[in-house]
Amino acid sequence: VLLQASGGGLVQPGGYLRLSCVDSGNIFSTGAMAWFRQVPGKERDFVAALRWSGGNRAYVDSVKGRFTISGNNAKNTVYLQMDSLKSEDTALYYCTGTSRRPILSALDDRRSYTDWGQGTLVTVSS
Repeated sequence: VLLQASGGGLVQPGGYLRLSCVDSGNIFSTGAMAWFRQVPGKERDFVAALRWSGGNRAYVDSVKGRFTISGNNAKNTVYLQMDSLKSEDTALYYCTGTSRRPILSALDDRRSYTDWGQGTLVTVSS
């Protein structure tokens, strides 16, 4: 497994969590990494992406202002800081990456990415 995600858990509404994803093969440092999320019975949806070259970021509208994606190139790690969590953020969060450099408009497209890590479960509930 090239991507190792961690950091999920149970948190109350309004709380925060920080997800981490390690690129153990140092494969994606020339491309982009992203987070998607999925709830049972629904599609896997885009959350946030980081294109390493240029540091470009993209977010789904529902998390803008609450979530922040960042990266540490030296550690081959991408983070997703999730603040002001809501119950609708409850999902299995997946980390993904590509060694290619997607165009900005394609950062939210699942087809831009080639490898997926295991999910980490985020539950927002009181």
